Amino acid sequence: MNIKNFFANNPVFRRDEFDEYKKDTSPWTRKSSLAQYCKQGRLHLIRKGIYAVVPDGIAPEHFQADPYQLASKLANDAYLSFHTALELFGKAYSTFQKYTYGSVRAFHPFELDSCRYECTSTSKALVEANQPYFATTTVERNGLNIRVTTLERTLVDLLDRPNLGGGWEEIYRSLESVEYFDLDTIIEYVHILGKKTTAAKVGFYLQQHKKELMVDDSHLAELSKLRPKQAFYLERGGSGSVIRDWNIVIPQWLADRSWETVI
Repeated sequence: MNIKNFFANNPVFRRDEFDEYKKDTSPWTRKSSLAQYCKQGRLHLIRKGIYAVVPDGIAPEHFQADPYQLASKLANDAYLSFHTALELFGKAYSTFQKYTYGSVRAFHPFELDSCRYECTSTSKALVEANQPYFATTTVERNGLNIRVTTLERTLVDLLDRPNLGGGWEEIYRSLESVEYFDLDTIIEYVHILGKKTTAAKVGFYLQQHKKELMVDDSHLAELSKLRPKQAFYLERGGSGSVIRDWNIVIPQWLADRSWETVI
């Protein structure tokens, strides 16, 4: 593979990927080559160890890397997640300027070109189960294969941590655009996480959408076994309706789906 092919196949890449491509050369040669490509305007150094290929005809100072491609390279085990995963699949109700990726390690957030990139640590339960990539897949975007959580894992993650999904209205509007979920994968993931409150939130959501998502009673029964024994509030300090099936207290505006009210 010549350098043009490498650039074509890696519009955004990590230094370790370039080192592997040039493994038959010395470290000094590799470092010198990258510096020369940056000087020529063929590459743009995003941050230490991460480069983007500048398309022909575009001045480096006017170039902005694809944020989804960039987020996927911010860690060597990175995968896009939460609301960013919905956006990549074209299922998000809104688009954000915040891009979320997962990694076993924790990285500080940073901002570039009006975009914010935030890392969430892979669940300890997944790491201990040696399944950090459980329910992830790859999606091609502008010539680069990007690892991303599946819609099934994304649903569970968003219900578990709604602050990373833009809030309940955004989450509901987005998830309700998905016509099909593999329910067995959802339940398996909930089992791996082992969080009772998450099981209750997922069970409540699936019960609400039982007809649309073809949810069997057996699926709900599996989740019901994992629900907490004591009722908990979906939002702290709030009040609302107690859903006894799941021992969860839902804010009235969510129970009423107030965003659907016609003014």
